[in-house]
Amino acid sequence: MSDVPQPLVETGGEDHEGPWRVVLVDDHAIFRAGVRHELTSASPELVDVVGEGEDVASSVAVILQARPDVVLLDVHLPGGGGAEVVSQVHRSAPEVTFLALSVSDAAEDVIGVIRAGARGYVTKSISTPELVEAIDRVATGDAVFSPRLAGFVLDAFSGSISVESVDEDLDRLSQREREVMKLIARGYTYKEVARELFISIKTVETHVSSVLRKLQLSNRHELTKWATDRKLV
Repeated sequence: MSDVPQPLVETGGEDHEGPWRVVLVDDHAIFRAGVRHELTSASPELVDVVGEGEDVASSVAVILQARPDVVLLDVHLPGGGGAEVVSQVHRSAPEVTFLALSVSDAAEDVIGVIRAGARGYVTKSISTPELVEAIDRVATGDAVFSPRLAGFVLDAFSGSISVESVDEDLDRLSQREREVMKLIARGYTYKEVARELFISIKTVETHVSSVLRKLQLSNRHELTKWATDRKLV
């Protein structure tokens, strides 16, 4: 980690002192533990992890309490997804900066969280020094994207491709319906979806029926193909 330049934090705002205060948001505890260890052991002078969240409700609560400089945010979370975390936090704490850190590079995920207000989007293949630098950059006002995603985002928001066309079909679905749809398309059973999202099996059945109706599909096999064709799973 010696290749991480010491001046990173010093390039921030004139009033900033000490390491950047960071909250980790991801529904996998092992992943959070790994990122915390990497950041705090490799660059304690640059990053201080001050809280963690595993779903929308717990994440919003810890963010509003800790008021971190940067939130590292997964886009797939129980309770509404990463974009919902950004939206809820920004209603009362618009100064909090979000950097999406996800395994997904699907168009709908990238555009959704950026439209909600995140300052950047990097994938989980990023190295620790690169992640530390990305945290510093978004904390000091830059927008940061993994190389492949940068061109896509620029194209989307410059009008080269239509943002509306990216998620036109998805706009018919509620946030909860999108969560259920993605899990079903990944092969989850109704019982597994219910456990993952903390809802009843009956509620899962209701959401699936609604999703199929809105997307004009007949069964879960068609739903899986629909989601796969759009690179949502």
